Amino acid sequence: MKIQVWSDFVCPFCYIGKRRLEQAIAHFPHKDQVEVEFKSFELDPNSSKYNGKSINEILAAKYGMSIEQAKQANEGVGSQAASVGLNFNFDGMKPGNTFDAHRLAKFAKEKGKEAVITEKLLYAYFTESKDIGDEEVLADIAAAVGIDRGEALNILQDKNALANDVRIDEAIAQQYGIRGVPYFIINNKYAISGAQAPETFMGALQKVWEEESAAPVFQDLSGEAADEAACVDGSCGIPDKKE
Repeated sequence: MKIQVWSDFVCPFCYIGKRRLEQAIAHFPHKDQVEVEFKSFELDPNSSKYNGKSINEILAAKYGMSIEQAKQANEGVGSQAASVGLNFNFDGMKPGNTFDAHRLAKFAKEKGKEAVITEKLLYAYFTESKDIGDEEVLADIAAAVGIDRGEALNILQDKNALANDVRIDEAIAQQYGIRGVPYFIINNKYAISGAQAPETFMGALQKVWEEESAAPVFQDLSGEAADEAACVDGSCGIPDKKE
């Protein structure tokens, strides 16, 4: 079973949804046969690098609310994060462009470290208050998961490196009509949108497993003379001679 996950590293519900999916998989009887693949999605491809503004300031400006209202909204999201064991430090978050972070994730995938760096990037942004739009910070994160820092930095400084890989993911998302993340696609035919409860993910996993594992049921559409047009048990049917 393959689960593709479209997400962004500055999307709080992406981190929450990731953890809830992991909780469901941990209790799934066939968890060893589940593969999770992460796909790139930028919430705001036109966003600038971190400019010193807090997430509360950005949220207030975007939705026309006060800073206090923005803080209250973020506290609600923080409570959801805490319910799955995550600690969101909204006051310290450094929001900015995530394109380079996605390119680094693609590089990590080539090294067999996609899962671990995805978790590390989310943790760095939401909990450690790191600027994941900064090349040096990203290189440090790469080194922390066992990737050569210099090699990662070279990739990050070449703005064309793996850029097409990120754009392909985003183009596929558009083809699927994905407008928000997290978005989960199972076996290229079942979709789940949003940070659903672990029970929802578990139900989906079980449903997909049962449907995909079920023996196919065939309906015979042969004509009445099927035996005359087939060879069975070493002999071939001889059609009646028509006058």
